Amino acid sequence: MTISTFKKHFKAELSDLYTESESAFLVSILVHKIVGFNSFEQRRFSEQELLTDDEQKLCSLVSELKTGRPYQQILGETEFYGMTFLVDEHVLIPRPETEELLEIAIREIQKLENNGSGLKILDIGTGSGVIPLVLKKHFPNAEISSIDFSEKALETAQRNAAYHQLDIQLIHADYLNIQLTGEYDVIISNPPYIGIEEEIEIEDSVKGFEPTMALFSPTSDALIFYRKIAEDSREHLKNNGLLFLEINQKLGPETLDLYNFFSNAQLLKDLSENDRFIYGRK
Repeated sequence: MTISTFKKHFKAELSDLYTESESAFLVSILVHKIVGFNSFEQRRFSEQELLTDDEQKLCSLVSELKTGRPYQQILGETEFYGMTFLVDEHVLIPRPETEELLEIAIREIQKLENNGSGLKILDIGTGSGVIPLVLKKHFPNAEISSIDFSEKALETAQRNAAYHQLDIQLIHADYLNIQLTGEYDVIISNPPYIGIEEEIEIEDSVKGFEPTMALFSPTSDALIFYRKIAEDSREHLKNNGLLFLEINQKLGPETLDLYNFFSNAQLLKDLSENDRFIYGRK
């Protein structure tokens, strides 16, 4: 089977689950992963015969795609903020909005004295480790701690830290039931913020394959994490310290109101013009 034939055949097979453009993108990603050809090379060598072993691997990957499983989990990795991160079923696949959160955070931290050197940063909700590791790459002299309830997620984050040779402190704890100690210059978080009543709006491919504890609020209060972060910010975020949060787009004003004790707290929109972030200076 040639590369062209493979792509045409399996785009048709995926048509029930994905749009034509999505299918083309996914098949191209798989060919790049197995054969090593980028999109230009796939067009240039479209009539090249696939090796039998490669063809079998590609067919197996497409079979997994047909179950609705995210391609990032199938490949075991994803690109995020210019870095490769290992992902699995124990962690949320990082979204573009979180790249926007980090862009805001990096920009504001760079404005600080010494370009963020020597800062103490707390990340709440480690997941795969994308937030603390991107920050560590940009601010190598910062002391970064990251908390997560899931031991499996922390194992994935540790593998990513080792992969990138970055040193961060990973803490296994139930954030809602711990007492923080010390003070931080920066607190950043993308906690679970989807309300139980919103579950019906979430795609099956997300609910079926990504960890629900990373998506949904553990109680009927979708702001429970933000209330705790606000309490901790009062006592454990230094004066003039920075806060960066990704939030539920439907609860922007309510979330912002929790941080009315900050000298400056702003509700910011994402690139889709949804209320998505809170940036604050205490």
